[in-house]
This record gives sequence, structure tokens and C-alpha cells, in this order.
Amino acid sequence: MFSQKNRLRNKKDFDRVFKKGKGYKQGFLFLKVLNNDLGFNRFGIIVSKKISNKAVVRNKVKRQLREILKRKINRMKKDLDIVFLTNSGIEKQGFKNIKQEVEEILKKAKILNS
Repeated sequence: MFSQKNRLRNKKDFDRVFKKGKGYKQGFLFLKVLNNDLGFNRFGIIVSKKISNKAVVRNKVKRQLREILKRKINRMKKDLDIVFLTNSGIEKQGFKNIKQEVEEILKKAKILNS
């Protein structure tokens, strides 16, 4: 779980990222990024029912994405609101594949520092 300050929580924050943010697509992930001028990053993860009707499966995908992002948060640029959207197929992927896709999409978006 991210700390309170690192979470996107309000609908208006998500809407702002979707309207003004820049989008990137990589495999089964879609990323929206927007500057926030807060001095730290905030994350949102959206896993729709199209992935699976079972909450257990959707929550597993969210937990995996959060763990990957927590490990990378120190290598990321600051002052960003980042929203991850998942596409179908992610539920069948292993942790290593998801980690690799997240790394590639973060590099594509030029969010990782090294």
C-alpha cells in the first residue's frame, strides 16, 4: 500500500489527469501522466471489470502493480500524478512479465531517472 500522500483519491484528481495528462501504451498497460507541483508523486491504479468479474483477480493485479511501483518510486522523477489502466490479458501474466511491462512504459514516458 502506498502512503496517504502517494495516492490519487479524488475523482477530480483522476479527471484532471485524464483530461490534461499525456498517455502512453505498452502491451496490456496504459499510462496517463500529469505534473502536480506537490514535490512527490501520486499514483492511481484502475483495473476494470473487463479484466475479471472476480474482485480477487482484480485486487491481485492491483497488489502486483503497487509492489512494482513501490520498488521503483525512488528512481522516478518527482511532481507527477500517474494513473495506470490495465487491459485484458494482464490477469494471465506472471509477476515478471508485469514488472517488465511497467519498466518499459515508465522508460517510454521518461519517468525513470536511470
